[in-house]
Amino acid sequence: GPTRKMPLTASAMDFFQLFVPDNVLKNMVVQTNMYAKKYQERFGSDDAWIDVTLTEMKAFLGYMISTSIHHCESVLSIWSSGFYSNKSIALIMTQSRFEKILKYFHIVAFRSSQTTHSLYKIQPFLDSLQNGFDSAFRPSQAQVLHEPLIDEDPVFIATCTERELRKRKKRKFSLWVRQCSSTGFICQIYVHLKEGSGSDGLDALKNKPQLHSMVAKSLCQNASGKNYIIFTGPSITSLNLFEEFEKQEIYCCGLLSTRKSDCTGLPPSMLNNSATPQSRGQYRIRMKGNMSLICWYNKGHFRFLTNAYSPVQQGVIIKRKSGEIPCPLAVEAFAAHLSYICKYDDKYSKYFISHKPNKTWQQVFWFAISIAINNAYILYKMSEAYHVTRYSRAQFGERLVKELLGLEDTSPIH
Repeated sequence: GPTRKMPLTASAMDFFQLFVPDNVLKNMVVQTNMYAKKYQERFGSDDAWIDVTLTEMKAFLGYMISTSIHHCESVLSIWSSGFYSNKSIALIMTQSRFEKILKYFHIVAFRSSQTTHSLYKIQPFLDSLQNGFDSAFRPSQAQVLHEPLIDEDPVFIATCTERELRKRKKRKFSLWVRQCSSTGFICQIYVHLKEGSGSDGLDALKNKPQLHSMVAKSLCQNASGKNYIIFTGPSITSLNLFEEFEKQEIYCCGLLSTRKSDCTGLPPSMLNNSATPQSRGQYRIRMKGNMSLICWYNKGHFRFLTNAYSPVQQGVIIKRKSGEIPCPLAVEAFAAHLSYICKYDDKYSKYFISHKPNKTWQQVFWFAISIAINNAYILYKMSEAYHVTRYSRAQFGERLVKELLGLEDTSPIH
């Protein structure tokens, strides 16, 4: 849960600034102005440009965040006369001023001579965000490593043709998270660039199991010695990784796939499906030290690798039509925690900022801001302030936009 008690009168902005405080916003102001100055020295002066202020930077963020609530394809729709226009907030800043800030917006204006990381333009912000996550929240023992659902607006995906989908630019990065499975709070973010010749590029990692193992180690680098139980999908699950984690007092439970997982060191007899028909709920177990490989049957074979649960402890999977299906406790725990994360994706993925910039660092930035707002809402729901105002996620987003824009109205939205 939260590490600090927020007052009853705490606003949406107060929770957001646990992760994006004023000093981070002031740095954006300084870097944006520096970049604008350098850009104009190189390409000619821009008479329409005036240095951005902290108030304008907050309003700029507010406009971008508003696209996560109203799901407009372009942030500029706010100033249009169409369906997504919003006259109540459009008056705070002109469209031309917004576009000027968008043109010069930067978090790190210049690359230093020592910088080799491809994400140097956003790394200081990601580091600051991580510090905020670590200091504001203490996660539960059970956590999940996965890729959150951040691809596209679900309405767009449902209505567009296959040709339109292929035309959309594919992201040049993948975003992985370590997430508290009891609350949905995202404890850590890891960004992996899909292209590039550096150590963070795929050139250095030719096979996916090696890549996913590196991602898992990066996400759990602050988790050693805390007896966490980490749930993983087939792409991460492997015997070598789980044994390495066990030495750091990190315990695991993962779904295993003969097609997607690294099955090195596992007995082949457990990876082959038995020829004799099995009834639902039957399972086989092989053990090596604390590690258990479970092959459980339920309309198909499901394999689990775990050192977090005893294979002899019994659990049950409850299905609406078929009733209770017996299984080892590890299988029940895995299903329960993964289903919670699916519910989180269903609830929160639609509140990702809709703005789609071309630059990779800007895409990462807006995804990270969206995650920070979702985390802020989770802390708000766990605070006493929630019992006073009881905002939904959409209302919380609207409150945050209004507070960033400096609008006077602070009455609850019904």
